[in-house]
Amino acid sequence: MDFSYYLPVNLIFGRGRTAEAGAITAMYGRKALVVTGRSSTKKSGLLERVIHYLKKAGVDSVVFDRVQQNPLTTTAEEAAALAKAEGCDVVLGVGGGSVLDCAKAAAFLAVNEGSIHDYIFNRLKSDQALPIVLIPTTCGTGSEGNGFAVLTNPENGDKKSLRCNAIVAKASIIDSECMMTMPKTVLAAVGFDALCHCMEAYVSRISQPLTDMMCEKAMALTAAHLLPIYEGKCDPDSWDGVTLASTLGGMVINTAGVTLPHGMEHPASGLRDIVHGKGLAALTPAVTEASIAGAPEKYGVISRILGGTGAEDCAGTIRKLLKRLNLSVTLGELGIREEDIPWMAENCMKVSAAGIANHPVVFEQEEIETLYRQAL
Repeated sequence: MDFSYYLPVNLIFGRGRTAEAGAITAMYGRKALVVTGRSSTKKSGLLERVIHYLKKAGVDSVVFDRVQQNPLTTTAEEAAALAKAEGCDVVLGVGGGSVLDCAKAAAFLAVNEGSIHDYIFNRLKSDQALPIVLIPTTCGTGSEGNGFAVLTNPENGDKKSLRCNAIVAKASIIDSECMMTMPKTVLAAVGFDALCHCMEAYVSRISQPLTDMMCEKAMALTAAHLLPIYEGKCDPDSWDGVTLASTLGGMVINTAGVTLPHGMEHPASGLRDIVHGKGLAALTPAVTEASIAGAPEKYGVISRILGGTGAEDCAGTIRKLLKRLNLSVTLGELGIREEDIPWMAENCMKVSAAGIANHPVVFEQEEIETLYRQAL
């Protein structure tokens, strides 16, 4: 047994702990760039409460509220420019995974010169960023638990992660009460994304004992709690369960990575701006069916955790879960066309080389095209 594990993340978990946002942020700066989305945190009142907590703790703030789903590199650049213009010395992200990723990228760009694309493709490197505090409002990406920021280049559709320890949050306040206003459609999509993080990290060629343990725990939490919440049983303990599962999912991919389902989904949502969790729902069963031989024991564990009997029915078990979540969808229904497939397969090879290499079965570009067609 030979492995290394390093993740300098500070998790502050518990219902109601958002009230600590001001005191925690004040540990890292005196003026915060508050990054959020266009409407949800305003409608729920969360943004107003967070600004109040900041003010009470003596922290000034300026709000950047233009983050969209599948955040763009240009949006992160705009947020960073505002941070510099306003003299912000800390970044606070409040929202779903797209918001948290944009906040992390803005904190990085605020102190680093050059193109974000050079850092994303490792042509430039830096270990500097403004201090980051995160408050997730969806239980999906796990961005609060890792050093990834997924961004889309609007010029060419490349959707790829900025990855470095500098953008691991100084503190992530994980309060399941912030999740409870999610619409059911959002809950289903983000919950499945979190599950995919764990399934993919579990079968990854670079998985290890610590990530395996976290994956198994997170998958079990999702299996126990996601459907009851989706179907209307709003037990606070279940909300804690899916929230913890999401954070664990973010942590495991920091070490073990994602594999082919995410690798194939990123070109699809980069091209057509589709909901990430829905893209994963369209792709994961087909990829799973084609991959069982590469890790039969682990696919068997996944199947049994989700209510199946073994590796042979893993894809079918995932399909049953998706049906109950009203996520039985095809790429075609999401707007992908047959003529998009060659570009997506080529782009997958470009932006997701690590995920392809980490997958238990390594597929060539033509085979990836075939998988796209099966999901169409």
